[in-house]
Amino acid sequence: MAEPAQSQPSYSRIEVAPLSGALGAAITGIDLSEPLDDATFAEVERAFHENLVVVFPGQEISPADHLAFTRRIGPVEPHPLGSRRGLEDHPEVMVLENKPGKIGPRNDFWHSDISFGEIPPAASILFAVEITIGRSDTMFCNMYAAYESLSEGLKRMLDGMSAMHTAELLVREVPNRLSVDVAPSAVRHPVVRTHPATGRKALYVNPHYTDRFEGWTAEESRPLLDYLAAHATRPENVFRHRWSVGDFLIWDNRCTMHYALRDYDDTMPRFLYRTTAAGDRPV
Repeated sequence: MAEPAQSQPSYSRIEVAPLSGALGAAITGIDLSEPLDDATFAEVERAFHENLVVVFPGQEISPADHLAFTRRIGPVEPHPLGSRRGLEDHPEVMVLENKPGKIGPRNDFWHSDISFGEIPPAASILFAVEITIGRSDTMFCNMYAAYESLSEGLKRMLDGMSAMHTAELLVREVPNRLSVDVAPSAVRHPVVRTHPATGRKALYVNPHYTDRFEGWTAEESRPLLDYLAAHATRPENVFRHRWSVGDFLIWDNRCTMHYALRDYDDTMPRFLYRTTAAGDRPV
């Protein structure tokens, strides 16, 4: 596996501590309830691009603060299929909730958020308001490293290939929480995409939304898609985040996949806010 990106000369406005050898870092030394000046945000953005997943622990922020930070990354956009309710006074802030009589929706599968969209999001952001300690961890894998650690022959084959992404499984499995009952048409994205900010290549397929390679049948595609998923999610390429109240966590959908553990029932509270920052068409 390729070595993680090395930090540039030390940060002067924030403190950054890596959380695993593959990806993930904690950022401390700032209060997200206060506006960030441009120089501080530039360091946050650099840490985000270097580490792919960053968490700001112990934050006390409002939904308005959450939205303000998200807009620094990109325009805030709703889920295209209306998968979750928004707050009444801030409808762009989606609610992830688990409580007695209401079990939270499943996300225990490896995926990149909304890769079935024509222009998938750049980043997703979660803020933990209430959690049950030791439950509902979220795992992330490094898709730069997944691509870079492939054989040269396989990289040559995948470069220039496209794959079809669809919401068919999502619509079929959870129709009661979507605004549609028929999946939108599948979209085509490159199998290997170039990150618009870093210029690095990342594998861009996932087990849940990638249906097949363009020009291949689903049956022909499945063995290779399964191999790539297994390769990307090897333990040494995964960071597991253990949630605490006040965690404000951002991940880059352009170069990671994630998996939310389903190790809880409706007696274990879980309440988080989520926003999504718009991205660019994969190239």
